[in-house]
Amino acid sequence: MADPLFSLDDLEEAARLVHARMPPTPQYPWPLLAEATGAEVWVKHENHTPTGAFKLRGALTFIDWLARTQPDCPGIVTATRGNHGQGQALAARAADMTARIYVPEGNSVEKNAAMRAFGADLRIFGADFDTAREEAFRVAETEGLVPVPPFHRELVRGVATYALELFTAQPDLHTVYVPIGCGSGICGTIAARDALGLSTRIVGVVSENADCVLRSMAASDLVETPTAHTFADGLAVRVPVAEAFAIYSAGAERIVSVSDEEIAAAIRLYFRATHNVAEGAGAAPLAALMQEREMMAGRRVGVILCGGNIDSAWFAEVLGGGVPQP
Repeated sequence: MADPLFSLDDLEEAARLVHARMPPTPQYPWPLLAEATGAEVWVKHENHTPTGAFKLRGALTFIDWLARTQPDCPGIVTATRGNHGQGQALAARAADMTARIYVPEGNSVEKNAAMRAFGADLRIFGADFDTAREEAFRVAETEGLVPVPPFHRELVRGVATYALELFTAQPDLHTVYVPIGCGSGICGTIAARDALGLSTRIVGVVSENADCVLRSMAASDLVETPTAHTFADGLAVRVPVAEAFAIYSAGAERIVSVSDEEIAAAIRLYFRATHNVAEGAGAAPLAALMQEREMMAGRRVGVILCGGNIDSAWFAEVLGGGVPQP
């Protein structure tokens, strides 16, 4: 096995930093999920962070690193579909930095409102995340702001703390399902597993409508897709991140794709079985487990509920049996 991305000391230091700003999130085994899947299902509740999603952890470690290495930094600029931007805005404003956040046209109204509430200077640009990201990096060069990429070692070190919590509490999980957007979540989960020396299998989950990662795995090379039309906006990425791909292509057991219909069914199951709200990307791991429930029957399985930030209208549509059209 390759050397771990981080040492256990690296991750424990990150956890101390993160836990100074937010408590660890819980992991619970929900009996109605066990009934539905045939597995003992442990949910890691990243919907219970101060921003309702896991991305805050990486923002805290990244902004801490930035403040230490570039103390004169006036602010950051980044692109997001919402959860990354909320975390970066909260952490940057707490460090007295500006936070310029780019989102694509048609982005979640409620995530946009939350980012502004956390102090973001929100800008709308382009038809999708990847176009907004290109504009954010262009602005960084011209306006003297530090660009926050979708994938960075310090982001991953912070995000890995949720997996450190989960694996410390439940070290004998057979498989953990993790959603993949730009890849910090799955890479952090792989990093924590490896730092702890565990044998847990990590399964990445993508949308069948945004399956650049699945195609890239099949080709053993980066494959860009022309579109990424899914209501699971945290999965709506057209271009794999090369640094992340190098990690999960070696460290993941497999990649599973799920349909928007399966994701909507998983959102309904989460609410019915646990009364937790899951956004699309947050429900994708449970959707993948439902797809593979015969394979996982009788196993102890983890699913990462990475966020609960779904717009009210979409949530109402899903609970009514529908599938939102982005």
